[in-house]
Amino acid sequence: MELAGWTNDRLVAERVARLPRSEWVFGRPNSSVVMAAFLHVAAGGMRFNGPDLGAWYASAHLTTAVTEVAHHLRREAYATRFADLIRTYRAYTADLAGAYLDIRGQQASRPEVYAPDSYAAGQALGEDIRSAGGDGLLFDSLRHAGGVNVVAHRPRNALNILQTNHYEIRVEAGSTRIHATRLAA
Repeated sequence: MELAGWTNDRLVAERVARLPRSEWVFGRPNSSVVMAAFLHVAAGGMRFNGPDLGAWYASAHLTTAVTEVAHHLRREAYATRFADLIRTYRAYTADLAGAYLDIRGQQASRPEVYAPDSYAAGQALGEDIRSAGGDGLLFDSLRHAGGVNVVAHRPRNALNILQTNHYEIRVEAGSTRIHATRLAA
């Protein structure tokens, strides 16, 4: 049923309607990838977006991106009681236009936003920024020390999207070890 919902014209129309038409991107390379990030939302939302509308999340460095993806893959392995999970992911590069609220280095002053076990405060902050017309946030990675992430709340600000490599990421539910392999073309 979930798979059918991703391609059901009525449900796709409902998802697209959540995003103002002025925010839609089309006619550019990889615009469908950008739109998917906003329209196919995790049931509970993510750190800086609620469950109704997604956002474009990215990391400044590949190691941070792999660590972030592996964390969520490990959570899935644990929740589904699999000893390990292996998935293949595409890597993209992008330029981001706009002005982003910079909350790097503010873990002590914004502990609720950086809470490792709750997205409630982060979602409220992110959705407040989105509803006020803001572009998004720069924030510290909780999964990779020294890593920097960004969340863009405006699809139109994700520019020059290029697919780079494919990676196989393997995690174990009971370990912090990450196995990431760049796949040959």
